[in-house]
Amino acid sequence: MKIGGLQKTTLIDYPGKIACTVFTIGCNFRCPFCYSGELVLPSKIKNCPVLPENKLFDFLKERKGMLEGVVLCGGEPTIHNDLQNFAEKIKALGYSVKLDTNGSNPEMLKNLIEKKLIDYVAMDIKSSKEKYKTYSGIKIDLSKIEKSVNILKQGKIGYEFRTTLAPGLDRQDIKKIAAWIGPAQNYFLQEFNDKKEVIKPSIISLPILQKEEIENLIKKIKPKFKICQLR
Repeated sequence: MKIGGLQKTTLIDYPGKIACTVFTIGCNFRCPFCYSGELVLPSKIKNCPVLPENKLFDFLKERKGMLEGVVLCGGEPTIHNDLQNFAEKIKALGYSVKLDTNGSNPEMLKNLIEKKLIDYVAMDIKSSKEKYKTYSGIKIDLSKIEKSVNILKQGKIGYEFRTTLAPGLDRQDIKKIAAWIGPAQNYFLQEFNDKKEVIKPSIISLPILQKEEIENLIKKIKPKFKICQLR
């Protein structure tokens, strides 16, 4: 596995667990609002330090009993063919595994769930269907995103959907997303941080939903979800 970083402790990335976060290198999306260019853009990846896999597993062995879970994020973990084997080795150490994904590989997602190699999934919903090409940065096969949504909604595993409130997304987009993915377990709206460097800086010039607007939106879409919050 190509590992571009390790956050040794997190109390917020894995709900209810003390975890570490593993950042895989590479992504099939080019979301204009992405903060992680060093893990996504080939021109920056070549300068990204790589953590050897054996070093990660030495760390996980040392932290057994102190950490409960491992978060796999990126980049996009599901672009890697060895993700299943990687997750197997983590599970063999007794850790719970959370996968952060863009949902573009439903076949792998289904396989990981069926083989009980992951315990929780956070899936990003980039935008309403109409704007998905713009906010994923590629010509997207939306049917794959929908398959991943439906796999999670079967309820075989804990999951959440989440949307970063990137510049240019408006109230109607969020309502359309809620209608599309709901009813579902958990849906989180995430505030956009305009202080960080993004892949496509021109997006910063677009309007951003204000906190009062977001709170009013949550009140309207909340009935479709078990939990619906801003974070």
